[in-house]
Amino acid sequence: MEIMADKNEWGSNLSFILAMIGSAVGLGNIWRYPYVLYSNGGGAFYIPYIVAILLMGIPFLILEYGVGYNFKSSFPKAIRKIHSNWEYLGWLLPVAVFMIMIYYSAILGWDGIYMILSFTKGWGANPDTFFATTLLQSSESMSGLAHFVPIVAVAMLVGWVIIWFISHRDLEEGLGKVSKILVPALFIIMVIIVGVSLTLPGASIGLAELFNPDWSLLTHFEIWMAAFGQIVFSLSLGMSIAFTYASYTSDDADLITNTISIALANSLFENFAALGVFSILGYMSLQSGTAVADLVTQGTGLVFVVYPTVFNVLGQWAYVLGPLFFLTVYLAGLTSILSTVEPLSFSIQNKFGLSRSRTMTILVIVGAALSMIYATAYGGELLGFVDTFINQIALLFGVILECIIFAWIFKAEKLIDFLNSRSKTIKLGKWWLVIVKYILPIFISIIWIGGLIDVINAGTMDQLNFTIVTALMLLIATGIFTILPAKNPDWDDTEERV
Repeated sequence: MEIMADKNEWGSNLSFILAMIGSAVGLGNIWRYPYVLYSNGGGAFYIPYIVAILLMGIPFLILEYGVGYNFKSSFPKAIRKIHSNWEYLGWLLPVAVFMIMIYYSAILGWDGIYMILSFTKGWGANPDTFFATTLLQSSESMSGLAHFVPIVAVAMLVGWVIIWFISHRDLEEGLGKVSKILVPALFIIMVIIVGVSLTLPGASIGLAELFNPDWSLLTHFEIWMAAFGQIVFSLSLGMSIAFTYASYTSDDADLITNTISIALANSLFENFAALGVFSILGYMSLQSGTAVADLVTQGTGLVFVVYPTVFNVLGQWAYVLGPLFFLTVYLAGLTSILSTVEPLSFSIQNKFGLSRSRTMTILVIVGAALSMIYATAYGGELLGFVDTFINQIALLFGVILECIIFAWIFKAEKLIDFLNSRSKTIKLGKWWLVIVKYILPIFISIIWIGGLIDVINAGTMDQLNFTIVTALMLLIATGIFTILPAKNPDWDDTEERV
């Protein structure tokens, strides 16, 4: 008997789709994609972007969904079933994804503060100085770890309480219901923001900069690597999230059509959000006389510096757009975090026989305690180090492992007839096997090597040291979960649905 009872399955196919869309259209779509699109050829970027979706995003998600549905169990249990000696690899990804959840809670906390400040433009006349100096009290020295920032800690803890309140309930009662509210709300608010942004004076300046194609970049390897990296990041590939969510699905689920729906929704959301970002940057350029190219920034600078700067000169509209924008970012952060806790939670329930409520409570307490390191003056710097390691090294390695284990060892061809029998859209064939067995492992390996070289060559000594420490923590935690004896008597019994 599986540890997953009926009450921990999706109550409807809609809940599954919305939860997966929520995991995809998270923080990265708002703060990462516009910069990636702009800095990689503008309109020309859409060619490698579309290729990446068709060649990697959809085929790989189908593979993850198919294997997850087949085993109807946690990720490490499925890996153990495929090969009894590989359980360690099965814990690696859920633990890595949980580490993402920990530092995402810091960004969620920052945004919660800005959501309140936006009603009065409380960041003052110089948002850059306010964010780095006044709020985060940032320090580039490791001595900043000893300097605690109480307001950031409180904001983060509020976020953890919300996460616990939603996640500790049964799947459909908690995440299922919340997804039906959060995801539509996220889209509606973004439509309002973009709609108003497009009417701003100078919006066309930003859009012209965004979509001005630099076709020459198509001959550069970097733009293709950026496109594939963006799809890995935005669709949460290799995080075992898709695998875990699929294991909860009903027996009649059309996984291929669901995959296409999720990939399409994610793509539309992040490109639509980019319209709003660059419309506002165009307005800011017109007002300040500064070129758009000098205003574009990646990461938290876009969310917590550029946007507040624009709101400062936006007049009365700022008191509407400001709160709406930071609420959107907060909802996006919640959907991201709620998805990142699920793989490790289900894995623990599966192996140690704990209830969902108890497991989520333990993980939230542990996550909240560990996250306090980001509530220090060195937290912002440290967040960047950990984010680079997890996304450019750990998770890409996970995608390569999944391709090899699922496509070769498990034998992906076993899924084709089953998936096709339920598909109302495309049908899989040999083309899909060629992609998941050969093309994807090669492409992702190249991107992984490039990311590893970039970290080594471009990283400071502090970054390299913390990368090593983070890697050791990941490996040790993974080893502990692997070595601990199973408490669930059915741990070695896994039924397959296909």
